Amino acid sequence: MGLFSKIKEGLKKTKDSMMKKVESVINSFVKIDENLFEELEETLIMSDIGYKTSVFICSELRKKVKETGTKDANNVKKLLKDIISNILNSYNEEIIDEKKIIVLIGVNGVGKTTTIGKLSNIYKTDGKKVLIAAADTFRAAAIEQLDVWAKRSDVDIIKNKNGSDPASVIYDSIISGRSKNYDIILCDTAGRLHNKNNLMKELEKINRIIEREKGEYKKEILLVLDATTGQNAINQAIEFKEVADITGIVLTKLDGTSKGGIVIPIRYDIGIPIKYVGVGEQLDDLQIFDPDEFTDGLFD
Repeated sequence: MGLFSKIKEGLKKTKDSMMKKVESVINSFVKIDENLFEELEETLIMSDIGYKTSVFICSELRKKVKETGTKDANNVKKLLKDIISNILNSYNEEIIDEKKIIVLIGVNGVGKTTTIGKLSNIYKTDGKKVLIAAADTFRAAAIEQLDVWAKRSDVDIIKNKNGSDPASVIYDSIISGRSKNYDIILCDTAGRLHNKNNLMKELEKINRIIEREKGEYKKEILLVLDATTGQNAINQAIEFKEVADITGIVLTKLDGTSKGGIVIPIRYDIGIPIKYVGVGEQLDDLQIFDPDEFTDGLFD
């Protein structure tokens, strides 16, 4: 299955749910009026797009209808697609081939450990020398899982015993990474959001060590969110944004939910780019997020 086919298949539940409701609203009107905009706004809100983003989308839609002078409700879907595409394309990152320390954060259960395994495979396939830092030392299962993923991806791992200091694992990994010329260091972290003070202190300590020791490496912090949690993913992003300088989001389990529309408010409400999406359980089912592929998969 090609990359676009995987994204399209991964969005099937979202398309069958959200887009059918949107199309039903649009098709029920023979002319464009305020009632259409109001019903469409309500439908978007109920489809996990959220209030703020839905209001913006419909506001932009009113402007586009006025600008184009369209009188046909059938044209609304095309205008809606363009607006959503513009939201998702509002962040363009220059691809730079450089050494990176990538820290993954997120609550337990979102697929953080699995994401690290799949990222290691992406970078390894790209010819990079990859090292995993098993710094979620509060869960023995996380260390064991990462060990399995490291073997599957054929990359190296640095780990310590359960309960040891997470920051020390990251320190050892950076020192090893620099001395042995690794290209990518992937760092797991604990996912305890319920105690924000502890989480903040832990992330601050990790951040200090990375800033002090990173040398030529660029630091990235990726927040892992579970698409199946819908609007709760937005709440998690807001919480984590308070304690970490997040550079991107990984949205997992997109194929297992009808709430894939959450991609849109994550970009608009939170203002953080989505960099990867998970569309399956296989090693190569973590895909680089392409806004145009996503929009096409949703609308076409």
